[in-house]
Amino acid sequence: MAGRFARGGRLLAFGEGVAAADAAHVVVEFAHPVIVGKRALPALRLADPGTLGLFAEPADIALGILAGGDDRRVVAALAAAAAAGLLTVALVGSEALPGVDHVVAVPSDDPRIVREAHVTAYHVLWELVHVFLEAGVA
Repeated sequence: MAGRFARGGRLLAFGEGVAAADAAHVVVEFAHPVIVGKRALPALRLADPGTLGLFAEPADIALGILAGGDDRRVVAALAAAAAAGLLTVALVGSEALPGVDHVVAVPSDDPRIVREAHVTAYHVLWELVHVFLEAGVA
């Protein structure tokens, strides 16, 4: 992810249902960091995963969050993102998701546990992106 940001890419986050709120949260974290000295990074939440093609460029990162409901549109958006050359990242529950570059899976059938783990995961991703950018490793 840090490499994509270093090359001018943006984070495009999306989800359906409650996962849409998580997508909005992760975008705020990247675009408006609350830690002094951390740079803001370009991020956009897509209200409709089907609009990815309108905004995406090959240097971008597609982050799909699957909450375990009807996630077909999120899966389709991730597949379209992969086909367009975007870096694809998915936060999922127990389901398998082939064709995605990086999958963070939470092996639980309890959607509350999955969501809580997703919050932790995207905060860790935010921190790692900044660590790599600051170290010039990206």
